[in-house]
Amino acid sequence: MMKPVKAGIIGCGNISHIYFTNLQKYPEIELVAAADIDIERAKARAVEFNLAKAYTVEQLLADPEIEIVVNLTIPKAHASVCLQALEAGKHVYVEKPIVVTREEGKQVLELAAAKGLRVASAPETFLGGGIQTCRKLIDDGAIGTPVSATGFMICGGHESWHPDPEFYYEIGGGPMFDMGPYYLTAFVTLFGPIERVTGSARISYPERTITSEKKRGKQIVVETPTNITGVLDFENGLIGTLITSFDAKAGTSLPNIEVHGSAGTLLVPDPNGFGGTVKLRRAGGDWEEIELTHGFTDNNRGIGVADMARAIREGGQHRANGEMAYHVLEAMHGIHDASRDGKHYNMESRCSRPEPMPALETQSK
Repeated sequence: MMKPVKAGIIGCGNISHIYFTNLQKYPEIELVAAADIDIERAKARAVEFNLAKAYTVEQLLADPEIEIVVNLTIPKAHASVCLQALEAGKHVYVEKPIVVTREEGKQVLELAAAKGLRVASAPETFLGGGIQTCRKLIDDGAIGTPVSATGFMICGGHESWHPDPEFYYEIGGGPMFDMGPYYLTAFVTLFGPIERVTGSARISYPERTITSEKKRGKQIVVETPTNITGVLDFENGLIGTLITSFDAKAGTSLPNIEVHGSAGTLLVPDPNGFGGTVKLRRAGGDWEEIELTHGFTDNNRGIGVADMARAIREGGQHRANGEMAYHVLEAMHGIHDASRDGKHYNMESRCSRPEPMPALETQSK
């Protein structure tokens, strides 16, 4: 059995609870510390999860025992914390998006390469049974040659439920940067890298009013597009469409992802989850629900950290790798750029499809 990799979490906010919970379950990880710019929040998490160390950010980075930093800060702090961790000689797993700008992304990947360190990034939901089952179906030819795919992420925004929704409407937020990573990472997992993109994007409502209790009545000035349609040309010839919106106050009845091929159509479950229902309709047939062929169908956040830890100890590429996360980041920016400039954006980065997860039948042998 491999020696666990010691990890510490920076950022003890809303999303951190599930990471603290799950990272204590994976045998590849030994979670040893919590850190936050508010030391009291770090102390509270340390007590809640029986951790020996509650740190400031600087203290965690200086701890020689910690090999992986799990960066759960807000998006505009992702680059700074990742760069600091890499400078301190630590591998990094960061929440999505990997960083806010392409320039920051290049800095992070270049520093990691220079230091011989690994960068991984959420989303890791593509490692779950839902997306992995769909990948196997596509690779096994269940729908023939895939020719098109459409993703829909349409909701009314976060100000009605999130206690601190402001950053969702800042640069680096919006539906594309908040939820786009889930969909685009699923697309790359299913179809491979993207060659070029185009799209349209706009701010539908320049101001929004918070209706959640903590800050009810506060006005938000919207800085980033909240209604975006992107078109993606993949290297394998498939054409994809992604529609993301925070402007549908009554919601939607559209599917999460639908893939069309020469011999059938596939309904892919919500890429913001690990499991879900997979449905297949072969040409001339009816819809059938497909039994999931892969595990990890619950809320398995942290599995990407465990996968990177295994790669650190045993070698090979970790699946939620920084190159794919940067490719997704570039595509999101490219769609915004294409809308602004009125032309296609040709992708500069390339990445590989991550290796598939072991199927349940393989795991049981």
